[in-house]
Amino acid sequence: MLDRETIKLAIAPIAWTNDDMPELGAENTFEQCISEMALAGFTGSEVGNKYPRDIKVLKKALGLRGLQICNAWFSTYFTTKDENTVIEDFIKHRDFLHEMGARVIGCSEQGHSIQGLELPIFEKKPKFTEQEWDRLIEGYNKLAELAEEKGMKVSLHHHMGTGIQTPEEIDRFMDKTAANVYLLFDTGHIYFSEGTQEAVDNLIDKYIDRIVHIHLKDVRKEVLEKAKTEKWSFLKSVREGVFTVPGDGSISFDHVFEVIEKSGYEGWLVVEAEQDPALANPFEYALKARNFIREKTGL
Repeated sequence: MLDRETIKLAIAPIAWTNDDMPELGAENTFEQCISEMALAGFTGSEVGNKYPRDIKVLKKALGLRGLQICNAWFSTYFTTKDENTVIEDFIKHRDFLHEMGARVIGCSEQGHSIQGLELPIFEKKPKFTEQEWDRLIEGYNKLAELAEEKGMKVSLHHHMGTGIQTPEEIDRFMDKTAANVYLLFDTGHIYFSEGTQEAVDNLIDKYIDRIVHIHLKDVRKEVLEKAKTEKWSFLKSVREGVFTVPGDGSISFDHVFEVIEKSGYEGWLVVEAEQDPALANPFEYALKARNFIREKTGL
């Protein structure tokens, strides 16, 4: 059983309104989203595209529902843009999250990313040059220091369609960055990338001591196989239902929860399972996820 004093449970708003495809869930309001999160039994949220950025307004809306912000996506472009521009944007993002009470910043290197393009997700995946890797590593080391100024931690979100997707790419990033650069572990993205339970279990085994934020996401293997054979884009894969909530797909979470418990992990577990809300009612699936996690972990 997981410790309720040290581990908190959140859900991402991407199930209600998709950040990459805003047309999915365009009819769902911010208030509906956070109200249903709370009603389903979650106490935290990440930040979606409909969330107000006025700190007082956002805090009041969340506070009325017993919710708090645990993280918000930040795109880095160290491989394609000027470092100073990335850092300037990061500081603004850091300060916003700090004011909202978050202590982890989840980042994704979006230089050359195809996750938002209608391109085959496996065939057109980017690969960084040696020089790009050097800029990337140096950049994240600097972000980690900037985060520490506010008592926060930077984490890298390994993600489909980016240059840090596979176990080998994750290993290179983690090996080369400083010890104060952390990992955002995403069950769905590593399974999507590799197609095996072993990849999920190996990744958490290897990096649990440097994992500071966890996304719990399931994968429908039959949809994943079609995505591979028919050369779908990441966006089409999502629209067709490759992701779902924990307990509704092909991933076993037993080992993941066991490692979390034995490691003494402290922080957030975040259900993040983007689907078309017209096909997968967000509130219904939030309840499914909440019940599954309660049954498996006691949270």
